[in-house]
Amino acid sequence: MSEPRVAVVGGGVMGLATAWALVRRGARPVVLERFGRGHHEGASHGATRNFNNAYAQEHYLDLLVRAREGWDALSDPDGEQLLRLHGLVTHGTSNDLGGGDLSSVHAALTARGIPADLLDGVEAARRWPGMRFEETVLFSPDAGVVRAAAAIERLEALVVAGGGSVRWAEPVERIERRDDGATVHLRSGETVDADVVVVTAGAWTRPLLGDVRLPRLTVTEESPAHFRPTTAGWPSFNHVVDPDTYPAAIYGMPTPGEGVKVGFHGVGPEVDPDARPHRPTLQAELAAYVREWLPGLDPTTAEPISCTYTSTPDGAFVLDRIGSLVVGAGFSGHGFKFAPGIGAVLADLALDAGALAAEPFRVARRSVAGELARADEARADEPS
Repeated sequence: MSEPRVAVVGGGVMGLATAWALVRRGARPVVLERFGRGHHEGASHGATRNFNNAYAQEHYLDLLVRAREGWDALSDPDGEQLLRLHGLVTHGTSNDLGGGDLSSVHAALTARGIPADLLDGVEAARRWPGMRFEETVLFSPDAGVVRAAAAIERLEALVVAGGGSVRWAEPVERIERRDDGATVHLRSGETVDADVVVVTAGAWTRPLLGDVRLPRLTVTEESPAHFRPTTAGWPSFNHVVDPDTYPAAIYGMPTPGEGVKVGFHGVGPEVDPDARPHRPTLQAELAAYVREWLPGLDPTTAEPISCTYTSTPDGAFVLDRIGSLVVGAGFSGHGFKFAPGIGAVLADLALDAGALAAEPFRVARRSVAGELARADEARADEPS
């Protein structure tokens, strides 16, 4: 029996990771991406993403383990690894930090054999003099950053080498579902027939799947910035702050050649992805945070970056199969690190109609009415 024909709509990290997982299993997917190679319109561009492992929920830790295996397999043995494991520092007082407080995250990581230590603020400040701490700090050396742009290039190369294809600048107008598959209609007038279509279209998911029952997907433009460091030895970091002082939780990471990236998690204005203003917001607040908490950065040197989040009301991903469609969506600003694991899950769903993602990621378990009612509530302080 031949493998099903699979089309992947969306050539960001999730679509390419899915295509890579498919070619590893003998399939020959075609990836259709609306923009050209190296574009900055979606959520996968840029040099770095936080490889943050500060989670307590089992479904995220399962995905993290699967992702870590994928990142290791992706790295070129003759070149630089895609993960830079310089460690992750997490601090703050939230009880919803990655699904629990610092003690529960520490317990969940150590139960998995993932190294993690709880430090007092004095010891943490000694280790990382560019940062200020007031309370207990969680440190995991098995974390750091993903080289994001390099990962996209590597994934594309492996997809093509495995017999798949990646078609850049191929906008999809609509997806016509049938009982025995689906037809993808391109703006060019061409059609692509497939047994299964995987949709990993980021901010453009809802327009493509308007009649498909999904949680609400909100697209926002976020404005982190790079700051010039005045000290060396930076880890990646998460900080859950007092919401009466700063707009949201903070994340950050060193980006060689650009500085240290610092950003608020998920508080940008809602935007139309086709009319995105690329206008930085909350820069005064971000500089004030840097001045107070990151004495090893020059707060006057901010170089803002524009990126998008496509978020669900509860911050949980959508990984599910609906007939001949497989949907990967709503990565809510904390999905990139999981990409090889997410790609493997979406490939499972594409190749096996009976496969299921972890229950929290399924559409059926979510009350759309309930999620819409919660849409105006504050987003959970999930680390990026």
